Amino acid sequence: MQLNMAGFKVGHATDTENHTGCTVILCPEHTTGSVDVRGPAPGSREAALLAADKPNHFVNAVLLTGGSAFGLAAADGVMRYLKERGIGHPTPIMPIPIVPTAVVFDIGFNMGQRQPDADMGYAACEQAGDGVIAQGNVGAGAGVSVGKWAGFQHMMKGGVGVAGVRLDDLVVNAIAVTNAVGDVVDNDGTVLAGARKEAGGWLVEDHPLRFISMERMPMPGTNTTLVAVWTNARLSRPEVNRVAQRVHDGMALAVRPIHTSHDGDTAFALASGIVKAPFDLVANAAAEMTAEAIRNSVKFARSVSFVPGLLKDEG
Repeated sequence: MQLNMAGFKVGHATDTENHTGCTVILCPEHTTGSVDVRGPAPGSREAALLAADKPNHFVNAVLLTGGSAFGLAAADGVMRYLKERGIGHPTPIMPIPIVPTAVVFDIGFNMGQRQPDADMGYAACEQAGDGVIAQGNVGAGAGVSVGKWAGFQHMMKGGVGVAGVRLDDLVVNAIAVTNAVGDVVDNDGTVLAGARKEAGGWLVEDHPLRFISMERMPMPGTNTTLVAVWTNARLSRPEVNRVAQRVHDGMALAVRPIHTSHDGDTAFALASGIVKAPFDLVANAAAEMTAEAIRNSVKFARSVSFVPGLLKDEG
């Protein structure tokens, strides 16, 4: 999808054979960032630095990666890429790149044979651009899935999705990696991708609360929806943190259930501080673009092995 990037750049690195990868957002200078974590099973790096009460306001990149906790190593490659270009928090010795990172558990498709590493993080930076952003089974979305509340045999393929809006000079964009226990639903609440009946249709028709038994649920810590929203609005650190909170509203619009005890749902918000805009307009747009990005993440997902996607099989 082609977005107005407002000075940000996005890049993917994908291992198509092992269905894993990472996705980086490179930020303009003086970008303020924050994070809001609502899932009880997150995997992250530098998240505490983004709290509203911390003095360092600036972020150089955000990395979304597969590989569960092992995938945090991919951030080393992003740091190396930025260090080579003299980008980072200034210190008396050298700049220290600030690269908050969050992971998804995607090792089911490759049975733990490959996780994103520093070289893959570096490659994602090399691919980063301000043109068309690929969606579906790419980057951190290569090995993710949705609709697991009734057991893995009913799940469908998730992926990466993006969405954005331009309102005069204001730009608000979102990127989502959807690896959820819940179903992904459209504006009217109908299921786009989720837990399927063996004979056709959706299991929610028989189980409206989307719960059968704890035995059907996946293990805790193996699911997460990650979203990063970026804007060129001029916002304070507390306001950026509040945008990150509103991103979870967008998650709730598009994923049901969200924030379960099995998910690590994490939202990043980034503001480059170029355009004066009403906070509530930015926050409302962030929630809506989050929901659309999540929906796009399954609309562009292709089937892998026995897990069907909404696009044709990869073979």
